[in-house]
Amino acid sequence: MQQELIRNAHIINEGRQFTGSVLIQGDRIARIFTHDHPDVEGPCRITEADGLWLLPGAIDDQVHFREPGLTHKADIRSESRAAVAGGITSFMEMPNTLPQTISLQALEDKYRRAAATSLANYAFYLGATNDNLAELKKADPRQVCGIKVFMGSSTGNMLVDNEKALSAIFAEIPLLIAVHCEDESLIRSNADHYRKRLGDNIPIAYHPLIRSAEACYKSSSHAVALAQKYGSRLHILHLSTARELDLFESSHPGMEKRITAEACIHHLWFSDADYPEYASRIKWNPAVKTAQDRDALIQAVKSGKIDVIATDHAPHLLSEKEGSCLTAASGGPLVQHALVAMLQLVRQGILSLETVVEKMCHAPARLFRIEQRGFIREGYFADLCLVNPNKKWTVTSDNILSKCGWSPFEGISFDTEVQCTWVNGRKVFDGGCFDEESRGEALRFG
Repeated sequence: MQQELIRNAHIINEGRQFTGSVLIQGDRIARIFTHDHPDVEGPCRITEADGLWLLPGAIDDQVHFREPGLTHKADIRSESRAAVAGGITSFMEMPNTLPQTISLQALEDKYRRAAATSLANYAFYLGATNDNLAELKKADPRQVCGIKVFMGSSTGNMLVDNEKALSAIFAEIPLLIAVHCEDESLIRSNADHYRKRLGDNIPIAYHPLIRSAEACYKSSSHAVALAQKYGSRLHILHLSTARELDLFESSHPGMEKRITAEACIHHLWFSDADYPEYASRIKWNPAVKTAQDRDALIQAVKSGKIDVIATDHAPHLLSEKEGSCLTAASGGPLVQHALVAMLQLVRQGILSLETVVEKMCHAPARLFRIEQRGFIREGYFADLCLVNPNKKWTVTSDNILSKCGWSPFEGISFDTEVQCTWVNGRKVFDGGCFDEESRGEALRFG
């Protein structure tokens, strides 16, 4: 059996930091050593990690890899390469592709595609519509990460706006329900208001006024009320406002919440003060909002009101990002730079290293009940990320890996760099080189 020893790393795991070595045998973590000279029997490849940080591989619970149907701007192969280069070893992909993933047949097609091409581990959401409740009920909770419900329309137009259908989903689906929350009627009303004032060519800076904080809160509070009424397992995606945080409880040791929340990289990094510089490159749904909203989200990450940090990685070509507030595509690529962006907040004293590992590695595994991943533990899958904490580099068009070829972080310098990434015990990324023959595995849920 192939063995590899990651020797003398600075390990960050489960709230602890310590110097140690990790022995990989096959696809698993066999031993964790906390002394200087670990004893290993038999042939063993050595990765020297003095001065480097060893983290569990990050788990991204919200990506859009655009396959099938939209592969001119991204596909599972290209985006999984970008993910492992960014230290993300597992992803959960959304259903707004072409065709939409709203049937078990479409779901199986995605699993076949990922098995053939993905460098990272993978899972897929089954999408809800106004009339596919029977199909949702057939979903295998061991294989499906959750049911995705668009309570506000976004890319792909999968809006669930029938109240009877929405109530039935919350009442009858035992799986985790992951929800995009923006109130459609308020968005349309706001758009009409600004169209009357400014015409059709509304500047991008008006995006957070059209997709407003009020629209987010109205929808999120409705989702929480439904979950409380029916006892559903609810996960609200990409929170973007301070007001929504009142809907959630802080985490406590051993606490298992039925209603959880996610924040995304762009909402923790950018604010509406950045629209003049970045324009549509930071146009997402929900919109990037005020600095006060951003700072409140960061505090909620620290307090435990927000459980997970994810990306909402959603590539578009730059040509598709052109246009006004109403016409430019919403979304952008983030998986390659998500971890280093959060580690930059660590370097700035905004977040702790333990918090980043908790929210990007441990919490997604715990929240989705992913089997034997998300932690550096003996017997667990060897999904690991080795980071150089003192390597300054700048994002440029030459080092962007997403197929769309751009990043909202282009021109930004980071002080840390992902050096190596292991997926199921194989070093799939090493200093800019990929093991192109490696393949991830389907995640399994307890």
